[in-house]
Amino acid sequence: MGRRHEPSMIETFADFKENKNVDRMTLISVLEEAFRNVISKMFGSDENYDIIINPDKGDFEIWRNREVVPDDKLEDSNLQISLTEAQKIDPDYEVGEEITDAVDFAGFGRRAVLNLRQTLASKIMELQKDTLYAKYKDQVGQIVSGEIYQVWKKEILLLDDEGNELILPKSEQIPGDFFRKNESRRAVVVKVDNLNNNPKIILSRTSNLFMQRLFELEVPEIHDGLITIKRIARIPGERAKVAVESYDDRIDPVGACVGMKGARIHGIVRELCNENIDVINYTSNISLFIQRSLSPAKISSIKIREEEKKAEVYLRPEEVSLAIGKGGLNIKLASMLTEYTIDVFRDIDIDGEDIYLDEFSDEIEMWIIEALKNISCYTAKNVLAMNRNEIIEKADLEESTVDEVLRILKAEFEEE
Repeated sequence: MGRRHEPSMIETFADFKENKNVDRMTLISVLEEAFRNVISKMFGSDENYDIIINPDKGDFEIWRNREVVPDDKLEDSNLQISLTEAQKIDPDYEVGEEITDAVDFAGFGRRAVLNLRQTLASKIMELQKDTLYAKYKDQVGQIVSGEIYQVWKKEILLLDDEGNELILPKSEQIPGDFFRKNESRRAVVVKVDNLNNNPKIILSRTSNLFMQRLFELEVPEIHDGLITIKRIARIPGERAKVAVESYDDRIDPVGACVGMKGARIHGIVRELCNENIDVINYTSNISLFIQRSLSPAKISSIKIREEEKKAEVYLRPEEVSLAIGKGGLNIKLASMLTEYTIDVFRDIDIDGEDIYLDEFSDEIEMWIIEALKNISCYTAKNVLAMNRNEIIEKADLEESTVDEVLRILKAEFEEE
């Protein structure tokens, strides 16, 4: 009679067999625990039962172990079997031996089967959620890929390879993003909520981390730790500035990030809806860092107020618009990158005939020019206005080097 319940048990197994989120050993232990719970409720104990689960085939076996006792000593039919009953199974059984026989679980009745199904369903659902939460909790800060399943006004629902739901809120979408159902899209996992054991995986394409991870994928030197991304400033979909540093003098960090003919950075720009990315060399010298961050503008001089985290930058009139940039983006990003408030001023005191040091690169080596920029000398007249000994001391240059630089710079103006 109990046989008609068998299909429901097999269906139960089929459901769990398809579940890729729960590992095999956990699945087996959950199934065994569920069986033992039901058996305990029915017989008061499950200690004398062996339960063998085979999730691959979707079946199970239950074996009951009982001790053979004389007919008049039978006290617990769950733990014991009378000699007469045992010899019906096999005439050779004797008192004191153990007998093991298969149990038809469906024979326990409809209530037992339903009880088992409910126990399993809730336990597996709980396990799925726990596993999903643990999986994505470990992936916070990492890039994942998902297929667009539903596009709503405030968020987009994506599905990963296992059919798990991922949420990309409107606030985390790049303004130029266009989403079409069934397309694949990459994003970084920023947060995993688990309210009432209901995991919610939140993605982002506007996070600085997303850009950082894309650089790690495209630039092997960053992945290998030879180049470090020190800072990122982004206005998603518009423009970004990335400061990089190399611990190996033989590696040009900016060149490595951009790649031959921009090959490496092009893939990142395309992924980010043509976001314009400036890559600059990081330096702990804040004056030089601010100068680099304002690229492509060339500055004449700079005053730093460290306690206020402010910088006053002076530029030639034609350089001011370059420093500010279209819609003020360049100066805004430079401030975000350097963490300094940057004020730009037209340098009305500068002689119109002054020359930027970079223009002397054919006569003066670049490392010397960089050393002079480190002490806020960006133009020829900035250098000539300083005392010779002050240049030697502050720029940490040899006397002969400074004398040669001064000679070249003076000669330039004498010729004119």
